[in-house]
Amino acid sequence: MQITSVTARQLLDCKCRPLVEVEVHTADGSVGRGAAPTGSSVGMYEAHVLRDGDPDEYRGLSVHRAVAAVTDVIAPAIIGCDVLDQRGIDEVMIELDGTERKTRLGGNAIYSTSIAVLRAAAATQHLHPYQMLGGDTLATVPVPTFNMVNGGRYPDVVQPFNEFLVMPYRADSIYSAVEMSVNLFATVRDVLAEYLGGPPAVAGSYGYAAPSADPAVVLSLLAEAIDRCGYADSFAFALDCASSEMFDAETGTYELLGDRVTSRELVAYTKELTERFDFVFIEDLLDENDWDGFSHAVAELDRTIVLGDDLIVTDRDRLARAAEERAVGGFILKPNQVGTISEALDTHAFAVDHGLISVPSGRSGGVIDDVVMDLSVGLQVPFQKNGAPRSGERIEKLNFLMRAAESIPGCTLHDVPGLVRF
Repeated sequence: MQITSVTARQLLDCKCRPLVEVEVHTADGSVGRGAAPTGSSVGMYEAHVLRDGDPDEYRGLSVHRAVAAVTDVIAPAIIGCDVLDQRGIDEVMIELDGTERKTRLGGNAIYSTSIAVLRAAAATQHLHPYQMLGGDTLATVPVPTFNMVNGGRYPDVVQPFNEFLVMPYRADSIYSAVEMSVNLFATVRDVLAEYLGGPPAVAGSYGYAAPSADPAVVLSLLAEAIDRCGYADSFAFALDCASSEMFDAETGTYELLGDRVTSRELVAYTKELTERFDFVFIEDLLDENDWDGFSHAVAELDRTIVLGDDLIVTDRDRLARAAEERAVGGFILKPNQVGTISEALDTHAFAVDHGLISVPSGRSGGVIDDVVMDLSVGLQVPFQKNGAPRSGERIEKLNFLMRAAESIPGCTLHDVPGLVRF
């Protein structure tokens, strides 16, 4: 089924930052749209987000150059191609760009086009993209993971860990997983308000702003909220530390509890946390270049799964190095980090072949109808990151899972209890 036209435009993400949306039309009238979200914490090895740098438009964040890359370079090269040849089309775009991090055309231009091709291909088959990806293997939906409290630098608190997450890993259905998590989010607000003596602030990623610089205090407050809801047997914790944000390359140390600590000291501290609280996973505990630290963490943290995000950036070669060095137990699957659907699928396939876990995740600058949800269901992953249960693009991810569960005969939640290490 030939591609007949490709158009691109500048739209906005959930943080009102410009993004590229691409629309692909095929000969039978099918249409696919794709838009590339961006993160607030961006790894140095991610595919390049091409922006204009014009201070007079969106403070330099406009993406007209990336839109032009689609219109003037990518479109002429892929019009006439078979829309079902995802890999061939992705390879054409990679060759047109010719740089390691897609800096010429922009990872945002290439990735948006790659999504649009996938969706147009699915439309020609009268399928959802996850149905085309999963085929006869579809039997489960992943357990969602929720961002409840956000760390970072605040006027009165520096909380070194970026996201404090909870996972309803023992829920009996996607419907109860969502309901319990929404109830818990409201109770977390009440618990934090009591601790602070007033309502908690909403953080940039829509969770509540961390009330303390001590990770153990934050976890204890979340545990109290879980107990109040009567959910102690259903929930476990997870962390996205995003430690590159708190790493000082000159001294090789990390910020923690108002002090600077070494990689080994940070791992030792985190090991103590895992002995007090049950964690399904801990993500980006160390800096994106601290390979030795990650290997040490995997060896030491035997009650949780160590995941790499900025370390891996959904890149197959970096995941292969991590597997060889025993540096992770899995990775965060963010396709925009690598820049095409085909490359993301290759990284996932490597993970499956080597006993590693793929954890799809949206970005802080999310979009409605994020293709990461199709990957989450189509690839039959055990769990995924959904953000806080607040704001439209994050709620849509939950609605997506509930709709998908209804469409899959005999659908169940994935068996996360069979994977946990606590």
